[in-house]
Amino acid sequence: MLRFIISRVLQGIVVIFAVIVITFLLLKLSPGGPFNKEREMQPHVREMLEAYYGLDQPWYVQLWRQVKGYATFHFPPSLKMPGRGVDEIIAQGFPVSAAIGLPALLIALGIGVPLGAIAALNPRSIEDRTSMVLATLGLCMPSLVLGPLIAMIFGMKLRWFNVSGWYDSTDWVLPATTLGIIYSAYIARLTRGGLRETLAQEFIRTARAKGASEGAVVFVHAFKMACLPVLNFLGPAAAGLLTGSLVTETVFQIPGLGQHFVSAAVNRDDNLAMATAAFYAALIVGFNLLVDIIQAALNPKIGFKG
Repeated sequence: MLRFIISRVLQGIVVIFAVIVITFLLLKLSPGGPFNKEREMQPHVREMLEAYYGLDQPWYVQLWRQVKGYATFHFPPSLKMPGRGVDEIIAQGFPVSAAIGLPALLIALGIGVPLGAIAALNPRSIEDRTSMVLATLGLCMPSLVLGPLIAMIFGMKLRWFNVSGWYDSTDWVLPATTLGIIYSAYIARLTRGGLRETLAQEFIRTARAKGASEGAVVFVHAFKMACLPVLNFLGPAAAGLLTGSLVTETVFQIPGLGQHFVSAAVNRDDNLAMATAAFYAALIVGFNLLVDIIQAALNPKIGFKG
């Protein structure tokens, strides 16, 4: 198991390094620069700023400095927020996004898994068709539409929650519900497909032939294998939810990490854009490692292979 974890960690480090390099090159190839939009800035002032942040050096020197900084946890400062490091900005925005993402993930699992299981256990029935219609609606409805709809019903009409902002302890409810409903659609379809496929396996027929109850067949034997597709989806999905959904945070005016990523890209804060991309990659690597460990523990055929 230790060899398995070390192998996955090393692969993850390579992935994060590749993300940093690719993001850096894309930013350098983009037209303009961090200080080009400052029309009133004198040329000599721009030159001083570029020299201060090291932007006047060759690209390979800048890339090495970035990679070395991330490897030693000495993160660069923001180019648009003087006096603030990118790690400080991420540390401020991530808890807000996580306060939305964690409940959204629980909502998605709480809705998607039962919905998919009901559909799988009643194939070609009204329950199956209704569940899949609801899941398809969730897949087709973007957060740009679902978010304002939920805000209008529960915020403007019923006045149960704030429509936007991050002021009260319940301000996470509407954005988390929006994300949870959307992600539950994916989980429902994956649960249905995985459970239907597992119920058709030979070991399930053997368990039934030995007299196991239907509940034991489904929850003891089938569900352990049927949840593997859902686990594969939860790795990147959890990372995406915890780092914040750009559209949802914009709709509800939430000061999460997604807002910082967008503002960094629009305002050409290259250091912050690279930091958020690297942080997102690190979360994906971490959650995928956790998923691999759980899958290896649940499925003996996979095992802890390096």
